[in-house]
Amino acid sequence: MTQPLTPPRHIVLVGFMGTGKSTVGRLLAQRGGFEVVDVDAEIVRREGRTIPELFAQFGEDYFRAAETDALRSVMGQAGSLVIATGGGAVLRPENRTLMTEGGLVVALTATAEQIMARVSQDKGRPLLQGNLEERVHKLLSERRTAYDFAPVRIDTTGLSAEEVAEAIWDAWLISQNGR
Repeated sequence: MTQPLTPPRHIVLVGFMGTGKSTVGRLLAQRGGFEVVDVDAEIVRREGRTIPELFAQFGEDYFRAAETDALRSVMGQAGSLVIATGGGAVLRPENRTLMTEGGLVVALTATAEQIMARVSQDKGRPLLQGNLEERVHKLLSERRTAYDFAPVRIDTTGLSAEEVAEAIWDAWLISQNGR
């Protein structure tokens, strides 16, 4: 006899920077009465430095290790959370396992043009230093399949944050009812 699958406790938002994880996360948390946790903000809180400072002082490998530690801690919290991850959190297999074992993972996508429009004024993104268009296209190409593990995928291009949150909420309700 097989054991019934346990419904996921958390909603985990993954996707490239500028796809709407933080904005949609706040809306989902309000809708469900959940706490929202931004993994990047958790890293800053734990490390006492901004993400650009961490990259500059210690490098990307250090940041990715801090990201895994923060994600492990957040995924282990009791209750249901909406967890907004950083765009590169999916690069480590361990992170993908943590996410799928404890949450409904939703990948948010958008066109390169939409991403550039959303992040063009944000100077706090270390991976986008230099020519924005080149960097976005290069990173999107490198991460082309990185979000494929997520069972739910939503293209946020042309959708309001409210529409995206509603679609995720519907998927969450289905996951909780086992349908």
